[in-house]
Amino acid sequence: MADYRDRRDQDKQLSEKVLSINRVAKVTKGGKKMSFSALLVVGDGKGKVGFGYGKANEVAEAIRKGLVDARRRMFQVEIVGTTIPHEVIGKYGAGKVLLKPASPGTGVIAGGAIRALCDAAGIKDILSKSLGSDNAINVIKAAVVGLKSLSNREESKRIKGAI
Repeated sequence: MADYRDRRDQDKQLSEKVLSINRVAKVTKGGKKMSFSALLVVGDGKGKVGFGYGKANEVAEAIRKGLVDARRRMFQVEIVGTTIPHEVIGKYGAGKVLLKPASPGTGVIAGGAIRALCDAAGIKDILSKSLGSDNAINVIKAAVVGLKSLSNREESKRIKGAI
């Protein structure tokens, strides 16, 4: 019972950001069937972040489905102070994203989807550059691949056998 309450309280603390809402049309012999897709990012500001994609006939339903998907895909990001531990390049499809740690006070130097992802994760200082596709879905998936591949110094030493 307490576990359910903890999860519900955790969901209340998540920040949600809608990145894009897209109207899509499926052409059938009866005409065009309109629907909507929504790309969202959720995070707790303490290193836990996720993104989601929802499609439905109404905008509100697409956003709701995207939120459910984003909560399901949440993962922990390795953060050192206010930035990431090391430089990383994330690749997904045609999307390629460079993420570099920045000194305190720099801020989030990122565009669109990457900025929302970093803000939701609680990363305050980072430099980023999208090197490939400018499609928001591919960019965010590439950034997620990069953030998931981060490791801290102690973990790297332990894996290599130095500790």
